[in-house]
Amino acid sequence: QVQLVESGGGLVQAGGSLRLSCAASGSIFRTNAMGWYRQAPGKQRDLVALITSGDSTNYADSVKGRFTISRGNAKNTVDLQMNSLKPEDTAVYYCNANIRTYYDRSRDYWGQGTQVTVSS
Repeated sequence: QVQLVESGGGLVQAGGSLRLSCAASGSIFRTNAMGWYRQAPGKQRDLVALITSGDSTNYADSVKGRFTISRGNAKNTVDLQMNSLKPEDTAVYYCNANIRTYYDRSRDYWGQGTQVTVSS
């Protein structure tokens, strides 16, 4: 069993900052890439930022220069620092991790989601 637990969402004014955190736990043999996705009402879930096991990063164009993704030393945690937030960043943010357990091949796991609301 693997669990991803997110924290750090909330309400912030435009121009403000928030930091999201996600921790993976369970029978983890290896954590590969980790990332953050978001889904606004009535829209599809889109990639926000991704970080590989080698710490290479990839960002959606809409957040480049404002958001920074990072992993903890244990490689089972991932943070998303969000600066200069805009109302269009409002969405439910989901943590994603590609994990190989001791009992199964590598596959994607998802957190429960955390709401980020940016007021204008």
